[in-house]
Amino acid sequence: MNVADSEVVASVLTNAGYVLADSYQEADFIFLNTCSIRENAEQRVFGRLDLFNQQKKKYPEIKVGVLGCMAERLKEELMERKKVVDLVVGPDGYRDLPNLLAQTESGHKAINVILSQDETYADIAPVRYENNGVSAFISIMRGCQNMCSYCIVPYVRGKERSRSPETILSELTELKINNYKEVTLIGQNVNSYVFEAGSEKITFDKLLEKVASEFPDIRIRFSTNHPKDLSDELLKVMAKYNNVCRSIHLPVQSGSSAVLKTMNRAYSREWYLDRIKAIKKFVPDCAISTDIMVGFCGETEEDHKDTLSMMEEVQYDFAFMFKYSDRPGTYASKKMNDDVPEEVKVRRLNEVIELQHKISLKTKKNDIGKTYEVLVEGFSKKSSLEMVGRNSQNKAIVFPSLNNKPGDIVQVVVEKSTSATLIGKII
Repeated sequence: MNVADSEVVASVLTNAGYVLADSYQEADFIFLNTCSIRENAEQRVFGRLDLFNQQKKKYPEIKVGVLGCMAERLKEELMERKKVVDLVVGPDGYRDLPNLLAQTESGHKAINVILSQDETYADIAPVRYENNGVSAFISIMRGCQNMCSYCIVPYVRGKERSRSPETILSELTELKINNYKEVTLIGQNVNSYVFEAGSEKITFDKLLEKVASEFPDIRIRFSTNHPKDLSDELLKVMAKYNNVCRSIHLPVQSGSSAVLKTMNRAYSREWYLDRIKAIKKFVPDCAISTDIMVGFCGETEEDHKDTLSMMEEVQYDFAFMFKYSDRPGTYASKKMNDDVPEEVKVRRLNEVIELQHKISLKTKKNDIGKTYEVLVEGFSKKSSLEMVGRNSQNKAIVFPSLNNKPGDIVQVVVEKSTSATLIGKII
């Protein structure tokens, strides 16, 4: 979401006559687009602000802005305590940036953290300023109203609102003209997408079918999903169209029904496993990834074992794993006791990471000998003689280059693997 938002910001400012700088050292205005979901993300932002403060001491005329979720959550602290910050803009205030910048140039601090009921930036063509020219994001909806007890997103992003299908298809047309080969439809919860026009109600499965059928030469991905909204209809669309990638990110958070209830996730362990069963039924070659949180309020050792057993049962291809940290402003912060000791959180997280490492090794080894269609993204990090790309299952594959270039589609047979990467050769 931050990448997509940054592209909207770039579009708003370039349309107002500003020019993108190559680095912050060359910029007159420096923006930090932020996330508040986890504490360590905010700590990195404060570290960057300290860095920019050093730059501002050398060049006092530089203006520094904090954008996005952290701006929404910590507006008073940022404006009052962080002298380096000149403007604070929430995720629904990007259109106002030219006016706010004008205020800062006249010596005033500026702020816009008003949440909107209907802002989707649907009419703004994003500036794809920092990508490989192959893959792009399209934000199809904004906001969230699931109200998970640990999550700050509904408070800093506002209620759910979806873009019209016409604007999404128009953005896809522009990307096709510019030779993009892959698009990811994104939102806080893409499968709760719904757009109503008169008597017509377009849900996410119908939108995905429109996109897949009208752009058969573009790979389509989507993220992130909420288990309570993952329908059989959506899975049937995935199965029907080969250009819809065979990967689903389905955050479980916990394998314990008791913890899921405390988290207000609106599904049980049994419901989640039923959705996994449906994925494997309709899209048997689908890779499944997830988010796992350990140490949430009240989590017992039995709850933790339920999470480990969930991992064993599902066999996730990869996972984002983290320990619970209190987020001020959330229901959990206000009403629940963060009662799992830090050392227990760390131990449980290490157990989850160790298990996922073993599972990832196993799932990658199962790919050895298989041939995949791979979209070339660029050179590998280790060698200019090797290329890297991703298959439909969103698995990275490294292979020797045969004068390939980003955007090429190649057939690669997998010869070996690590827990994170497949290694093969073009056939």
